[in-house]
Amino acid sequence: MRFREEKRFASAVGLVLGLLCAVEAAKVNKHKPWIETTYHGIVTENDDRVILDPPLIALDKDAPLRYAESFEVTLTKEGEICGFRIHGQNVPFEAVVLDKSTGEGVIRAKDKLDCELQKEHTFTIQAYDCGEGPDGANMKKSHKATVHIQVNDINEYSPVFKEKTYKATVIEGKKYDSILKVEAVDADCSFQYSQICNYEIVTPDVPFTIDKDGFIKNTEKLSYGKEHMYKLTVTAYDCGKNRASEDVLVKISVKPTCKPSWQGFNKRIEYEPGTGSLALFSSMHLETCDMPVTSIRASIELETNHIGKGCDRDTYSEKSLHKLCGASSGTMELLPTPSSSANWTVGLPTDNGHDSDQVFEFNGTQAIKVPDGVVNTNMKEPFTISVWMRHGPGAHEKETILCNSDKTDMNRHHYSLYVHNCRLIFLLRQDPAEAENYKPAEFHWKLDQVCDKEWHHYVLNVEFPTVSLFVDGSTFEPFMVTEDYPLHASKIETQLTIGACWQENSGHDNDTETVPETASGGSGRMAQFFRGNLAGLIIRSGKLENKKVIDCLYTCKEGLDVQLPEEVASAVKVRAFNPNQSSLTVEGDDIDALDKVMQHISYLNSRQFPTPGIRHLRISTSVKCFNEDACVMVPDAEGYVMVLQPEEPKISLSGIDHFARSAAEFESQEGVTLFPELRIVSTITREVEADAESETVVSEEIMHNLDTCEVTVIGDELDGDHESLEVDQSQLQQRALEMSSSNLGLIIIGVNTMANYEQVLHLIRYKNWHTEALFDRKFKLVCSELNGRYISNDFKVEVNVIHTANPVEQANAAVQPNFINPVHHASVDLTGHNLVNAHQSSVVPSAATIVIVVCVSFLVFMIILGVFRIRAAHQRTMRDQESGKENEMDWDDSALTITVNPMEHQETSREFWDCLWVDSHGSEKEELHLLAQFLL
Repeated sequence: MRFREEKRFASAVGLVLGLLCAVEAAKVNKHKPWIETTYHGIVTENDDRVILDPPLIALDKDAPLRYAESFEVTLTKEGEICGFRIHGQNVPFEAVVLDKSTGEGVIRAKDKLDCELQKEHTFTIQAYDCGEGPDGANMKKSHKATVHIQVNDINEYSPVFKEKTYKATVIEGKKYDSILKVEAVDADCSFQYSQICNYEIVTPDVPFTIDKDGFIKNTEKLSYGKEHMYKLTVTAYDCGKNRASEDVLVKISVKPTCKPSWQGFNKRIEYEPGTGSLALFSSMHLETCDMPVTSIRASIELETNHIGKGCDRDTYSEKSLHKLCGASSGTMELLPTPSSSANWTVGLPTDNGHDSDQVFEFNGTQAIKVPDGVVNTNMKEPFTISVWMRHGPGAHEKETILCNSDKTDMNRHHYSLYVHNCRLIFLLRQDPAEAENYKPAEFHWKLDQVCDKEWHHYVLNVEFPTVSLFVDGSTFEPFMVTEDYPLHASKIETQLTIGACWQENSGHDNDTETVPETASGGSGRMAQFFRGNLAGLIIRSGKLENKKVIDCLYTCKEGLDVQLPEEVASAVKVRAFNPNQSSLTVEGDDIDALDKVMQHISYLNSRQFPTPGIRHLRISTSVKCFNEDACVMVPDAEGYVMVLQPEEPKISLSGIDHFARSAAEFESQEGVTLFPELRIVSTITREVEADAESETVVSEEIMHNLDTCEVTVIGDELDGDHESLEVDQSQLQQRALEMSSSNLGLIIIGVNTMANYEQVLHLIRYKNWHTEALFDRKFKLVCSELNGRYISNDFKVEVNVIHTANPVEQANAAVQPNFINPVHHASVDLTGHNLVNAHQSSVVPSAATIVIVVCVSFLVFMIILGVFRIRAAHQRTMRDQESGKENEMDWDDSALTITVNPMEHQETSREFWDCLWVDSHGSEKEELHLLAQFLL
């Protein structure tokens, strides 16, 4: 039994040991894991999950049975998959085991993938099991499998154009299949998102279209006259419908059909006064359309005939202009600006203010008489007649410019200048002589200028028996000279007229009209009326004008100017200017050289205050080619120079405008100075930019010339029997100034500086040697420049006459305290009333001084009397105190007494004040009132 049991036990033990051996044998890691040889995967940008085909699964034959038939088997790790290993450099993926027992795994991106950097990734992968034993030793690795992963794109980029701007030029009148191509690119990596599927013109209503490939073409024929340049905005779309990040600008210039012309010519050119010369054609060039040109001739004309007398000239009086040009003596202006001393042109219509010039209009019904004595011309001596004239068209009747004829009885014309059938004719009849032979009497010039309705300057130098004519500075010989007998001797006075001829009604000229009574007078009438405009009519006796003076009188202050560059001086010829510098001609065979010369042509206006307005500009061009007279027709280029408004000066006169002088001064040899402290100041107002947003008005003093200052009497005219206005003639001559006077005042004429005019005006004195009934006189001073273009303010002066009974005796009898002694030696000006004799050496004090001395003396006397009364009252008070009266009450009474006395003194002072007040007025009383308060 025991043996059997032992045997049974031994068998069981053996079975157990066998099972244990079987289990141990099963735990041995005999096999490698197994995976597929190739995998293909897809991953999307911005995603880390890779989709593999086939899925990533590793198998291992060492995996134990999960269940036995009769008992449960404990799982072991030898058959499990512990991981995957990726081989390769910088592989952005990792493999992860999802289930060790099944061997399932996935591949994931370690970082964000960018298809644009790398579209595909290839690497190898291995699987390995968990190994053998408790520490996983002796693990087995599978073979290496190849993995191909493709990165799928997303539409993250928008189209971008290759160029910032596209430009093209087309010729007008042509329809293009393609003008230009725009091109955009997309940075996406995929074909779908990187392709541009569409282009679009964003700008509406343009005659252009664009296709899907970016080609732009016009849908209609383009016109340069309608549009010089089209600006289009174009955008693009990729196949994922993303729009371009920025649209692109397309400029399409329309070029006219090649026509020879001047290119780059600005039609409006602005000229700012005082800036010197201004280039007119700085960017201009001649387009000849590649024709074989042999010579080019360009004429530039500046039209200034509507400005003043043909162009912008100084508008000083004609007499002043003659002096400025060198004709310093003997000139007499017959058409002066109306003034108090030269008023015979008052009735004539003028366009003064239109062209900033003094121009007189004669309409065929008006004429004027020149006063006797204005012109004293001896026909035996040489003399000059000069005039500006605008006339036309011609008439069959005579039209007289200037005529000297018999005043009464007869109708003999001694000399005259007239127009007849577009001819200028000068008549000069000689005085009676011993031998009455035929002598030259009429000089005829046939001139187009006489009837072209433009301004021209005429100068006749008369030195019998020859007469020389200058028209606009050029000489003309008479085409016919007729002779006549000298005039018969007579004592008939002559009458000088302008615009017609004076003759008696007995005359036989049928073409006559009667002027108003103010012009004609008597029984005479005017005949042969002039129709046109005249200005600057001058007769100069005893001398002839030389060519230099004539050119100076005609020369313009504005015109064209050109400075030839040295490199083109030999290739291009510039013809001389015409006399008024308004045209020039450029010739050459080199287009580039001619363009450079044209670019150096400029406009210049040297006037300080030029006349504003438009000056039209024209370029006429002729081009010659080989074997042809004219192969290229270049149209005229027209524009204009706009002369801007100059900053006009404001002439201000200031000084003492109210003062008093004693009657003795008015009656003295020197008289009374009217403008002792006169100041003449001229200012202009400018707008200056203070900053970018504001402007400041600034007044600036400038210096320029004056040409007239006129002093007129306000009120009654001067009585020549006992009053006059005088000025030192030698001082006038030193400054080349002239003076004329009448009972209305005096006028100083001549171009000179404001400083010189100030000095001369300081010398004007008013004298009146019968002042008994005179209490005041008022005068007005006005100065002007450029023949009245700029006029000063009216400066009015009032001078009062101080009448005294016996000023010398009163001055000697007056008691004069020391503190008022200086009054007799210093000039006291009480608000414009200068009461002191202008001549300090005079021993006769002024009436105002005597009144002040008497009143002040009376005041001093009253003050002394008041002090005496105060002292007497005080002594009475002291006596009352000694006699034992009520001292306090007595003191109060005395105090009241003292208070009364100053009041009496104040009343006395008022008497003094009233004394001064009687002989004062205006602002002078205010100063006396302050003086009285001070003394009180």
